[in-house]
Amino acid sequence: MNYLAHIYLSGNNDMLKIGNFIADSVKGKQYLEYPKAVQKGITLHRNIDEFTDSHPIVHQSVHRLFEKYSHYSTVIVDILYDHFLAANWQDFHKTKLEEYSADFYNLIQNNPDVLPKRVKNFMPYMIEHNWLVTYSTIDGIGLILSQMNKRTKFRSKMDESVNELRQYYDEFKDEFYRFFAELEEFSEKRKKELLEQ
Repeated sequence: MNYLAHIYLSGNNDMLKIGNFIADSVKGKQYLEYPKAVQKGITLHRNIDEFTDSHPIVHQSVHRLFEKYSHYSTVIVDILYDHFLAANWQDFHKTKLEEYSADFYNLIQNNPDVLPKRVKNFMPYMIEHNWLVTYSTIDGIGLILSQMNKRTKFRSKMDESVNELRQYYDEFKDEFYRFFAELEEFSEKRKKELLEQ
């Protein structure tokens, strides 16, 4: 899953949210250098990724893209699933996405001490271009995928996968909803376990 899903699956716990958000920039045992509550968010992120990467419904989505995009397919599916979460946000959260995103941007800006250097580097760009809200439209997802393609020195052709999103929109949406219901249940249980430790 991508940024929006990880933040959302952290619930209302701010430090868990931050940990879950920064986890991709924290390698191996480096997570032990962070405050306990942030460590739990990093652990939750890793657990979510393991659950996602091994899930048969996600494999269906990845398989649809694999012939053209190879190992980049899993990254693309993460981003496409964030699109369906953002585009259908009212099904998941009572706070409007714009307000929810603004609250999250304030949270990370108010906690600079726990952000890794890599996150501090991309955070201003993320806020300026409002990535979390940008996910909600197909054009917005196209922009995100173009940026990702640039980061792979244009090898991945990830920007072109917006065509498959349009072509198989209903199939991807159905897979997202079926998978995400299971992921929410898994995350809720795992979050409870972590917070009780």
